[in-house]
Amino acid sequence: MQKRKLGKNGLEVSAIGLGCMGMSYSYGPPKDKKEMISLAHAAVERGVTFFDTAEVYGPFTNEELVGEALAPFRGQVAVATKFGFKPDSQREERWQGVDSSAERIRQAVEGSLKRLRLETIDLLYQHRVDPKVPIEEVAGTVKELIRQGKVRHFGLSEASAKTIRRAHSVQPVTAVQSEYSLWWRQPERDVLPTIEELGIGFVPFSPLGRGFLTGTIGANAKFDKSDFRSGLPRFTPEALEANQALVKLLAGIAAEKQATPAQIALAWLLAQKPWIVPIPGTTKLARLEENLGAASLELTGDDLRRIERAAEKAEVQGARYPEHLEQMTGL
Repeated sequence: MQKRKLGKNGLEVSAIGLGCMGMSYSYGPPKDKKEMISLAHAAVERGVTFFDTAEVYGPFTNEELVGEALAPFRGQVAVATKFGFKPDSQREERWQGVDSSAERIRQAVEGSLKRLRLETIDLLYQHRVDPKVPIEEVAGTVKELIRQGKVRHFGLSEASAKTIRRAHSVQPVTAVQSEYSLWWRQPERDVLPTIEELGIGFVPFSPLGRGFLTGTIGANAKFDKSDFRSGLPRFTPEALEANQALVKLLAGIAAEKQATPAQIALAWLLAQKPWIVPIPGTTKLARLEENLGAASLELTGDDLRRIERAAEKAEVQGARYPEHLEQMTGL
């Protein structure tokens, strides 16, 4: 597996990482723990050195899973996790919105270290911007945690270009994580130019459009209530039908390249910048191998221009999130 560098402070990881959220949370019921540990081991064996989790996934159970799975590989892989939400004191499985107070950050880090079985978190993201806490204070708290040896690198998730600049002035930001794919390209407006200027890496989550760009979700797809996508405007029957045009585009190019639509979508991301590291999630070995195959797929300049032209015509329908969730992003 090829390696890529995130930021300027020495964080080198596999060109494609593994998003672990879906193993425990959001995409239907939690998956079998032993099977997911086996999948994580298979990822390491195939060269993956970058794993993404968060305390809110589960909550807490995904960090525990990742900690157990990667314990044999300590020092060989980089683990990213996130703080930024406040647990509900009445219901363990619920959260009370964002909270990036210094006390909450320190509390989150201590819990994550324990669950992940680590002495130092490789990459610590603020999960969502907290409008009540100046980002300079957040960066200062993480800076102190780095001094203490509890964190190596600081990251932001779904933050605006302005917020990134302010944080970076206090504590260098190693990576910014935001949704980015052929069907969500907003980071191209301000975020990507800003982080290129500052020397910050970029980690696209949902690089396959929450599974849609794999070509396996048809217009008549149904989602269980435990599946996060059941409440997303982009996954209504009307939107799914309208958005098939983008999948057909990927399928046509994939056929020419003897690849899959998912591989084309990931290869397109990798071709954008050398400091972009997507983290597709999966719970299946075959999908893991398919996704990792994108790292060796070469898209020519002509291929990329064709994708751009066709993507411009395939106007994506449906909002990314319901309004109340979109308001929690800092974009």
